[in-house]
Amino acid sequence: MRSSQFVDVFKQGHVVIPIYFLQQFKKLKITMEEFVFLMYLYRFGDKTVFNPSKYSEDLNIESMKILEMIDSLSEKKLIQVDVLKNEKGLREEVILLEGFYRKLSLLMVEDTNERQSNYQSNIYEIIEKEFGRTLSPIEYEIIKAWLDNDYSEELIKEAIKEATFSGVSNLRYIDKILYEWNRVGVKTVKDVEARRKKRAQRKDEEEDSKIDLDMVDWDWFDDDDD
Repeated sequence: MRSSQFVDVFKQGHVVIPIYFLQQFKKLKITMEEFVFLMYLYRFGDKTVFNPSKYSEDLNIESMKILEMIDSLSEKKLIQVDVLKNEKGLREEVILLEGFYRKLSLLMVEDTNERQSNYQSNIYEIIEKEFGRTLSPIEYEIIKAWLDNDYSEELIKEAIKEATFSGVSNLRYIDKILYEWNRVGVKTVKDVEARRKKRAQRKDEEEDSKIDLDMVDWDWFDDDDD
């Protein structure tokens, strides 16, 4: 067999599999063969022309097995076989993937909600550990308000550091820090670090200025070293 014959194989194209679906497909309760078939259909997009013989040839799977998978995926509401008019106005049988897209979207929503729940739980635990005590119901409401206002976990941690550095350990003080940061446009940890650096630089300049004034006011005639 010549190498040019292998080149033809690669020219047939490839199937791109979304990483998220690869990680989550078992939650749809489908078999590995059904997963491969779904990805094959996904390659062609929605409204794929219904052609079991072509599917069988392309995937090297028996036609009977292809029909079984179509029935199975239809029952699971991941695909739908329907008759629609094509661009030429002719009616043809197609496979719709709307159910697959919808179920995958629901999985992503559930996954996002679960991560958000864990994220909020971690925030509460971090603050309780920092304070060395259990938070009160009012304090829980304050933290929830931060999360509802889209304050990131990292930004809240930085506000806790600011409060601790000032020797204050209460949420009202941290809330004032977050409010002030939001007012002046501080949104990220990088913004906080830049603000701290600017504050330290201003403090150094004030110290230098104070030294210069002391030098001007120095009474050289009363210098004990003379």
